[in-house]
Amino acid sequence: MPSGKRWIHEIKFDGYRVQLHIHNEDDPKVFTRRGNNWTKRFKKIADDAFLINAGTAIIDGEVVVPAVNGVTDFSVLQNELRGKSKKIVMVAFDLLYLNGFDLRQLALIERKAMLKKLIAKTAIQFSESFEIEGREMFKHACTIGLEGVVSKVRDSRYTSGRGNDWVKVTCQQRETLPIAGFAIKENEFDGIYVGRHKGNQLIYAGKVDHGFDTASAKDVQARLKPLIRKTQPYAKKIAHKGIWVEPSLEAEIEYRAKSAEGKLRHPFFKGIREDL
Repeated sequence: MPSGKRWIHEIKFDGYRVQLHIHNEDDPKVFTRRGNNWTKRFKKIADDAFLINAGTAIIDGEVVVPAVNGVTDFSVLQNELRGKSKKIVMVAFDLLYLNGFDLRQLALIERKAMLKKLIAKTAIQFSESFEIEGREMFKHACTIGLEGVVSKVRDSRYTSGRGNDWVKVTCQQRETLPIAGFAIKENEFDGIYVGRHKGNQLIYAGKVDHGFDTASAKDVQARLKPLIRKTQPYAKKIAHKGIWVEPSLEAEIEYRAKSAEGKLRHPFFKGIREDL
């Protein structure tokens, strides 16, 4: 964890990273981090944005489903999005643009102060920053069951892509991995096989058979059946029996550790990543 007064720390939320766009008389729009327009799917967020008093704005944040104790869970969000959810919330943590002005060169602490004021009277929540020792923040976050902590340089400018001014540390290890196939045991769904790209090759990363309920198991099978292929997509064939698929669909997997070969230990399915 980063330490020192140049860093501020925020809760790491477990949801979909989004940008909320407000443009004059147009209806608010919600985009995923890959630029996909998910306004219909996140209609509640777009509706919440109507109360923002701004001609134009771009807000960076995360769509989540918060529990009573504030903990967020990606799998719960996935279940909510199967219907017209009224429980989803956008947690806003940065302001990139406002009323004709590009704010990305301002210090983070200034952008956040403007953001907090902008959304104060709306249902969009503000991601508070904590000016405490990083290790203390991380320990407390893990104790109460949060996903982790995002540490940010307080006077940093906003830049696209990965950089050194934001550091994410999770309490549990997480990875987004391509699905290589699924298993059927006694005519019942028995989990998925996942891989990890190494150059142009797909390397076996383990079987995931925990974290599925009846609905998610049915949904995963429906998504994978159109992708079925005759041969394993792995560079090195494995001994397990399965129904193999083109590895174009990715799953969010939580796990405790990895073996020296990169195989997941105690993996748990959290959901399909549709925003990638």
